[in-house]
Amino acid sequence: MSENHAVDNTGAPATSGAVLRPGRAADPVPVAPESAINAAQRTAALQAEAEEDGRQDDSGHEAQPGALEDGEDSSSGSQDIEQALADSRQRKLRLMLRQCDRVLLMDFNLLAMSDWPDNYQMAAARRSRDLWVFSALLAASLFLSGLTGFVPAWMAGGGFGAFVIILLFGVPFVRRIYTSRPSYMDLVIRRQRMLRDARKHAQHLEGKDGLIWQCARMAEFNPVLRNTRFSELLQLSEQRVLPRYLTRREHVRLYLIYLLEAEKAYGKAQQAFFEGNQDAIDRGWQAVAAVPADRA
Repeated sequence: MSENHAVDNTGAPATSGAVLRPGRAADPVPVAPESAINAAQRTAALQAEAEEDGRQDDSGHEAQPGALEDGEDSSSGSQDIEQALADSRQRKLRLMLRQCDRVLLMDFNLLAMSDWPDNYQMAAARRSRDLWVFSALLAASLFLSGLTGFVPAWMAGGGFGAFVIILLFGVPFVRRIYTSRPSYMDLVIRRQRMLRDARKHAQHLEGKDGLIWQCARMAEFNPVLRNTRFSELLQLSEQRVLPRYLTRREHVRLYLIYLLEAEKAYGKAQQAFFEGNQDAIDRGWQAVAAVPADRA
């Protein structure tokens, strides 16, 4: 009985599962069918994601040349717009300079009338004239009184002699012998001549189309041209009747002031035109740059 029990005790471990012993590795755990299927799905999903990433990278690389082309188109379009604006600006400046170029023909001394007789000279010459006329009348009345017998004959003869001398003093070449001051008539004639010359010069400047009303377009270079005191002059110039209305020195001086301001604006417009032309040459815009005329 004891032997059978011993045999049974030794035989029991042979029928049981694997037992760990010192120095032996653990047995591998068998893989379940479900876990194997999940691993295959994960591998396929990873491969699909990698393929999508590759396609996105390819599409990104392919889209870059198109983006560059769009950038080039936009930059070329902006350059075309800038060139068109520059061309319009240069045409406008060229038109203004051509219409107002006659302002450079202005004769300052002729319009300024610096030798214009002032009121003091005119008053002094008028007093001298009145004194000469009074002396001549007094001598003539003395002579006539002697003819009627109211005064002695010698006094009447003296009056006649004085009358003749006074009349000789009124003759221009005789008067210049004893005085260098111009007479009242000389001053009046000088004023009329200077005013007539100024009107002729204004007519030459205005021409057939008028001048200062076309120079009014350059007000952006000189805001003084917008002053309301020039409005009547501009209206008359636009109607081509300005020279005939310059009947006083004040009118001519106002016309001269406008021409001086227009000349300043012309210089600034000319400088702006030259700068725009040089900028067009630097950028290679040959259509915008002004070409000098051929010399014969």
